[in-house]
Amino acid sequence: MKIYTKEGDNVRLIAMPGEEVNVGEYLTITDRGGRQLIVQVFDVQYANVQGVFEDLLRGEILGGVLEGSDVDPMGVSDQIAFVKDAKLLLCKVRGVGSSLSLEYNPWGSFLPSRTSSKVDRLPLQRLMGSGESGMSLKLGVACDSNLYVDVRNLDGKLNIITGRKGTGKSHLSKALLLGLLDHGAPCMVLDINGEYVNLGMNLDGSRNRYHSRIKVLKPGVNFRFQLASLSLDSILNVLAYALDLPWNSIRTFIQIWQRLKQDGKLSLESLGEAVKSWRCHETIREALESRCATLINSRIFDDKDGLDIVQLSHSLREGGAIVVDLKDQNSVNRRIIVELILSKLKDLLYNKRLPAVFLFAEEAHLYLRETYWDDVVTRMRHLGLFTTFITNQPDTIRENIYRQADNLFIFNFLNERDVETVSKSTKIDGESVKRMVKALPPRHCLVVGDVVNNFPVVVEVKELKVKTMGETRLFFHLNETPQLRGHPTPIHPNLETMHHKPENPDD
Repeated sequence: MKIYTKEGDNVRLIAMPGEEVNVGEYLTITDRGGRQLIVQVFDVQYANVQGVFEDLLRGEILGGVLEGSDVDPMGVSDQIAFVKDAKLLLCKVRGVGSSLSLEYNPWGSFLPSRTSSKVDRLPLQRLMGSGESGMSLKLGVACDSNLYVDVRNLDGKLNIITGRKGTGKSHLSKALLLGLLDHGAPCMVLDINGEYVNLGMNLDGSRNRYHSRIKVLKPGVNFRFQLASLSLDSILNVLAYALDLPWNSIRTFIQIWQRLKQDGKLSLESLGEAVKSWRCHETIREALESRCATLINSRIFDDKDGLDIVQLSHSLREGGAIVVDLKDQNSVNRRIIVELILSKLKDLLYNKRLPAVFLFAEEAHLYLRETYWDDVVTRMRHLGLFTTFITNQPDTIRENIYRQADNLFIFNFLNERDVETVSKSTKIDGESVKRMVKALPPRHCLVVGDVVNNFPVVVEVKELKVKTMGETRLFFHLNETPQLRGHPTPIHPNLETMHHKPENPDD
């Protein structure tokens, strides 16, 4: 490989046939003094040489029309064929280094020699390390070698996993979750599609080593809240943001709540009775009665046998995971449950009754109110809640949230608007993100951020030998033999005779 051009952080290299280089791969350009320019390939094109272009056109025009023997007295046909297959590698400069160290630093005016510099492949282990720190997590395969990331680079971080549907976002989040559990980290999952409930099972249905450490909660079945265990702030958040209760009605609710708490009669039943008998305007009473009815019908409150996060906090302390299955919940119930869980977590973390918790939020834009985005990213992060958002709609996350993300895992996008959104939000240049993201095959993602030492890496996410339940339920299956056209399967046996009845020429 040879240097062709360098303009700003864009480097173009010429690769001859046989020098196979993949998008995402790293190369070093080393000059005589040993200084190295670190570049990453973000696109591969044919090397357009004007004479070759003319030769290709001539070949197409004359091919198959004229007969005769090829005359090549100078013996240059092989060289021309060689040049035709030469490739142009479009690369971005990612840093500088030497034979001893590689750094993600500005390269200043360093310009390696075009004639004497040597271009080599850069082994991924030199950039990422060998993963022998004891705190590593295998993410998958990148550049033909295993990619290990240090789980400490997920600690205290904000992570975003995004990509179009069916590309492997949830698969990656499950790999991260299980990797964190291997290192004893406490995790919580807001599981909107019920995909995480069987992570404690092997593919053959037997229990695996995670089974006893993963607690699945189904709101309304084995997970209910006791009203008396909730703070006034928590229930006010539910009324204001999940049930849209007007603020004049909230003032009356506060008075009712404080009176019931003072009398030691705080329960859902007594709350409903108090609202009916409270002296207030009729519109306020109707608003409060309708919200109380919604809380009762949600079936997620139980004043006698409620089980909430406080009682389950010992599971988190011991390095387990709590999966909240939101699959069968309607949108109102989802918002109520998430408001209460986040309020509880915030209280527990603030009072230091819990260690830091890793929160995985699937399709967070469906249930997380707008103001929570900033709260989760800033204040709750300082308390010890480290969130991973998983979404297939990148434009639902505000740009300022992307800018604060420490790690981005980007799967394939085809839609130009989605590609544009993610390309503006990473710590690297938008041009290479756009080209690499569009070319990613399923289950491959571009990783940008602290976990890869700020060197962008394309990785094929590893297989999981547990029940991931993320597959789409299909109607047509590939292993079914398709029915031939003109021979439909008869609905009734008698109809078969009608279908195959010989044509009567008299009809």
